[in-house]
Amino acid sequence: MKSAVLFSGGKDSVMALYYSLNKGDDVQYLLSMESINKESYMFHVPNIHLTDLISEALDIPLIKAVTDGEKEKELDDLKVELANLKELGIEVIYTGALFSTYQKSRIERLCEEVGLKTISPFWHKDPREYMELILSSGFKVIISGVYAEGLDETWLCKEIDRNALDDLIKISEKTYLHLAFEGGEAETLVIDGPIFKKRIEIIDSKIDWHRDSGNFHVLDAKLVDK
Repeated sequence: MKSAVLFSGGKDSVMALYYSLNKGDDVQYLLSMESINKESYMFHVPNIHLTDLISEALDIPLIKAVTDGEKEKELDDLKVELANLKELGIEVIYTGALFSTYQKSRIERLCEEVGLKTISPFWHKDPREYMELILSSGFKVIISGVYAEGLDETWLCKEIDRNALDDLIKISEKTYLHLAFEGGEAETLVIDGPIFKKRIEIIDSKIDWHRDSGNFHVLDAKLVDK
């Protein structure tokens, strides 16, 4: 089946891609929506500029579109790109939706309107099992934004390895933290994994921290042979 993946470079879109490839789909495109509005309701924002480099690392073509990110109107911009994918012969769109009905329902409606099937392979998967799967699959995931109780500045740029996941589990037992960050508690960036032909090496970066939340911004990065 000819497929495309709604892609941000975060763990969920990468896992959706991983699922599609393992299923044997012909993944022809990654689709990234770059929102000018940093408070977009629909689209991932931190380090979205790196999707170009990640696309090259994965050796899968990227289609990138810019949206103002205005609530609901940003859906019109997405619909244009979905219609273009349909014209290019794409049959199904994969998403990394886990629990957000807001995003999933809107994407499904748009895809239905343009004649595309949608698949969210990890919808309602147990968060702990999901995070365990990411680790056991061999993906290298770093945290690029934190916005929740229990997550301080030290979590920015931290890799989610076994020890980090154990710490997240302990935090989640004391707070309302969703282990897979589906409540917007954190954002992630994947820099290597089994489907990467090359890995991402971060050359320059900065941290913006404001009282109880912040972001890890990648200013420069390159591809490195594995």
